[in-house]
Amino acid sequence: MYFGVNIDHIAVLREARRVNSPNLIDTLSLVERGGGDQITIHLREDRRHIVDFDVENIIQNSVLPVNLEMSISPEIVEITKRDKPNRATIVPENRNEVTTEGGLDLKRNLHRVEVAVTELHKRDIEVSLFIDPNIESINFAKKLGVEAIEFHTGKFANLFGMLYTNLRNSHHKIPELLKSRKELKSELEKELENLENSSKSVKELGIRVAVGHGLNYQNIKLIREIPEIEEVNIGQAIVARSVFVGLEKAVAEMRELL
Repeated sequence: MYFGVNIDHIAVLREARRVNSPNLIDTLSLVERGGGDQITIHLREDRRHIVDFDVENIIQNSVLPVNLEMSISPEIVEITKRDKPNRATIVPENRNEVTTEGGLDLKRNLHRVEVAVTELHKRDIEVSLFIDPNIESINFAKKLGVEAIEFHTGKFANLFGMLYTNLRNSHHKIPELLKSRKELKSELEKELENLENSSKSVKELGIRVAVGHGLNYQNIKLIREIPEIEEVNIGQAIVARSVFVGLEKAVAEMRELL
């Protein structure tokens, strides 16, 4: 399985003290040696972690291909066209969110996304769309002629966390998922079936299937059982583990699970 490592949270650590440490360039060879196939970064409009300099610098210095997550803001589209990552993944953005909390609303933003896709294709940049796993979103995505679709796995990850980890007993518990284990297990099984069916639908269209958001060392074991999924993009879990074992080893441990 193709393995993208998102290094945004290393930039979060750097921005916490607003100094050039840790240096993101130092992470590139560690990800490669650990078995990563791709560097993933997200240039958010508010520049809360990755900044413009990072995008240019990482694309110029990474041996691995770079997947740039981006909004459809004209400014961000122009930066992407200028720096030419191997792939651009178009994602929704909300300034108040902690992290991306859902897939693109293609029904509402189809024309704007289409304009961005056209502009990126003119620069020979592969395009992926970050969407929720449902048939309506897939049908809209089909019209745009993109090379890949990445499914938002946040619902799956939340259900798994509340069922199989100690999340429900922490201050980060998810109130709407404070349900019985039987209910959570049923909903998790339905979401896995939804991911599997959605992945099959995309694969039949000849489009690459990727997944990302909330994936970690525990729940990835269920995701890897879906044969149509060709790619994962994982960040926070790997960076969190790297605090204790080092980045190269954290990447290698996930590589082994995949």
